[in-house]
Amino acid sequence: MPTWTEHVFARKLGRAPAPGEVVELVPDLVGFHDLTGYHVLEMMEKMGGVDVFDKDRLVVAFDHLSPAPTVRAAEIQVYIRRHVRSLGLKNFHDVGEGIMHQLILERYALPAQFVFGADSHTNMAGAVGAFAQGMGASDIAAMLKLGRTWLVAPQPMKVEIRGEPPRAVTGKDVVLHLLSIYKAEGLNGYSVDVYVERPSAFPMDYRATVSNMSTELGADALMFVPDSETAAFLEKTRGAAPRIDFTPGGKYADEYTVELGRLEPLVAAPHSVDNVKAVAEVEGVEVDQVFIGSCTNGRLSDIEAAARVLRRGRAKARCIAIPASYSVFRQALEAGYVDVLTKAGCVVTYGTCGPCIGGHFGVLGPGEVAVSTSNRNFVGRMGANDSKVYLANAYTAAAAALEGRIVDPRKYL
Repeated sequence: MPTWTEHVFARKLGRAPAPGEVVELVPDLVGFHDLTGYHVLEMMEKMGGVDVFDKDRLVVAFDHLSPAPTVRAAEIQVYIRRHVRSLGLKNFHDVGEGIMHQLILERYALPAQFVFGADSHTNMAGAVGAFAQGMGASDIAAMLKLGRTWLVAPQPMKVEIRGEPPRAVTGKDVVLHLLSIYKAEGLNGYSVDVYVERPSAFPMDYRATVSNMSTELGADALMFVPDSETAAFLEKTRGAAPRIDFTPGGKYADEYTVELGRLEPLVAAPHSVDNVKAVAEVEGVEVDQVFIGSCTNGRLSDIEAAARVLRRGRAKARCIAIPASYSVFRQALEAGYVDVLTKAGCVVTYGTCGPCIGGHFGVLGPGEVAVSTSNRNFVGRMGANDSKVYLANAYTAAAAALEGRIVDPRKYL
């Protein structure tokens, strides 16, 4: 019996490669966005012209500098749109449709697929059990032209998630906990198979966050082994779930168990994703801006969590809330969460990465402090080099917005 990682490779190659072996394979799905797409297309032009091995396998989304905040950003989007039209791409998502990783999760990725994207957080598709990995523009350009790519087969590792999360603990706290154990880049060369003891207790939204920030762990991929939660998600979003014939087994290079019941709300303090602390350790830090959103935590459960806290009053810190896609925004609107957030003084939009990358829609000024539900907090990530970013889940972020300082969100639940 193989590991899930071995199973995924064997489905594609007809055999499970040994760790460290270089293999060549055909991708199932490839993606790029406005920030990286320009470089991908530019590289393809240098390779002899823009042509794609299979147009149905390419997903393009405008999300990073979207809507365009500068003339240069607009020029790049015009350039990409021209190529999209000339290629006749159907999987194109223009301004406002959503963040690429969210769209891939909502509409495209399936278990046991190989998904590659010109963005480091492509790993997020591992939430449904896909081997997903970010690559550079030249790698993606070559992949799109040749219809194949190469990988160094990773070491399989096992993580088991047991129990149920307590109050105000989400998938963000699980991945921050893993970062506290393995540190940034600590899982380089590993493909992590995640088994969930109680599938319904750890929903797809939480899985997406863990898979997303496996990038910060340095993992080659992190895949949740498909279970009943996976099937329910795919049936809801695609109308049907593929049959998965897999019996768990195999030998893992390392194993770790996360006991959900032992976790509490965590934060990653400046300036490293693995500078992880309990909320109580940083309680009282004054906050200028809160960002609730990004590909990491811009899903419906995050917006709901923020609304549960911010219904208590008006935010004292600047608050920006960005559902990760138009679909999530519409659901949040219909559920009344957007009304709660706007009444609390939050600026709400959808489908942009702007604040996360310090690009637009909420850039931090000199000396400012932010609490963000995004994935990185290194120097200058969200704005000025002397600004500071604390990473947290949506409950903690919303509580910081409400009080203007970092507090334990459990008192509001």
